[in-house]
Amino acid sequence: MRIAIMGAGAVGGYFGGLLARAGHAVTFIARGAHLAAMRERGLLLDTPKGRLAVDTAGFVEHACEAGPCDVVLFAVKAYDIENAAAPLKPLVDGGACVVSVLNGVDHQDRIASVLGAGRVLGGLAMVSGVIVEPGIIRYTSNMSGLRFGEADGSMSARAMAFRDACQDAGFSADLVPDIRAAQWAKFVGLATNASLTSLFRLPAGYIYHDPDVIPMATRAFAEVAAVARAEGIELPADIVPRTLALHQSFPKTMYASMFHDLAKGRPMELDSFSGHIVRRGRALGVATPLHEMAWLALKPYLHGTPAPLV
Repeated sequence: MRIAIMGAGAVGGYFGGLLARAGHAVTFIARGAHLAAMRERGLLLDTPKGRLAVDTAGFVEHACEAGPCDVVLFAVKAYDIENAAAPLKPLVDGGACVVSVLNGVDHQDRIASVLGAGRVLGGLAMVSGVIVEPGIIRYTSNMSGLRFGEADGSMSARAMAFRDACQDAGFSADLVPDIRAAQWAKFVGLATNASLTSLFRLPAGYIYHDPDVIPMATRAFAEVAAVARAEGIELPADIVPRTLALHQSFPKTMYASMFHDLAKGRPMELDSFSGHIVRRGRALGVATPLHEMAWLALKPYLHGTPAPLV
């Protein structure tokens, strides 16, 4: 397949890299020092199983340089969705579909507002990594998979073709009939983990194993689940204990990606995580006190490290 990767960070870099190594025509759309390093020596993925070099892909700055493609794997930060989607119009006009695997639950709708609803499949990614220096991404666990689906739940030819390409590349890829429910099931933990690791400046090994912190984490999970159900999303009855058990299985040194942005003074996806929960909770009459506290405490850092008060 001809595949463009919009965003060569931890998510796009990993799955795009494996697709390229499997022989697919992959083009990464990136910028800055990261792009320069990839052009010079390729993309390097440091995984628990060793280093993988990706040197058969294309690396470009502008979407128009990617050429005709079948799929655009969309993996930018949530705060950059509209700006990143607009340049993809020539690609989707040429027949490409967009598979959005951002963190959160509303990204496919925001992309569709720019490119058209029939051109976007919602999705989610299971992978944990961070860019340690330009051109090099380090992964901290063996999680490796994508889940995605059409808005109407159909098993379309384009979705099945991309699923098969992913599976052939060596990672799990599931085509699911209710992608909204799958996204919210992940979001119960994702939104909570992003805020708690950022608030505490400590990893999963502390937050999900300290007996005094665990009850707060489970209440935060429950807030997200309550909002989801108020939205009409069907979640498993045991979603909260299931999510806690999952997070307790994470490597104890694992942080959410939002923590790394906070620590480096970069913009954060907070508004699409706890911020989204708070806004939807208010609209639906669902109390979300823990996520509201997290949102307000981290809000000064939303656009990067704020200037000191004088």
